[in-house]
Amino acid sequence: MSQLTHFNNAGEAHMVDVGDKAVTHRRAVAEGRIHMQPETLDLISQGGHKKGDVLGIARTAGIMASKKTADLIPLCHPLPLTHVDVKLEIDSGASTVNCTVATETHGQTGVEMEALMAVQVTLLTIYDMCKAVDRFMRIDGVMLVEKSGGKSGDWHRPD
Repeated sequence: MSQLTHFNNAGEAHMVDVGDKAVTHRRAVAEGRIHMQPETLDLISQGGHKKGDVLGIARTAGIMASKKTADLIPLCHPLPLTHVDVKLEIDSGASTVNCTVATETHGQTGVEMEALMAVQVTLLTIYDMCKAVDRFMRIDGVMLVEKSGGKSGDWHRPD
């Protein structure tokens, strides 16, 4: 029997029941980066892109994406986010834009997926806005950096 057939016969998918979990302050931080040609980075940093403020639009897209996470990840709980912070840093030496997102809520489940979703969409927005001038862009390093709150407590990615 193939693994796929076995999986399909394993039963129905369902959301985890978080109804009995304590409501706590929960926070997650994720990061990632987009590499590009130096000329593309100069265009972004000098505000000369014909589509407008690339970083400002990307920040807004990331915030919007964090709020839509449960609409896109099938078994993800919809959460009332209390805070989303999207930070973008230009690293001229590495020719990258680095993205760090912190998400927070007071709830019964964590906000890791919302932070990761926001990083991805922020970086994809930069890609979309700049693809006409740079087809060599590459997104990488997307990962959870830390989380806090809930039964499992605090977690920090080791350096």
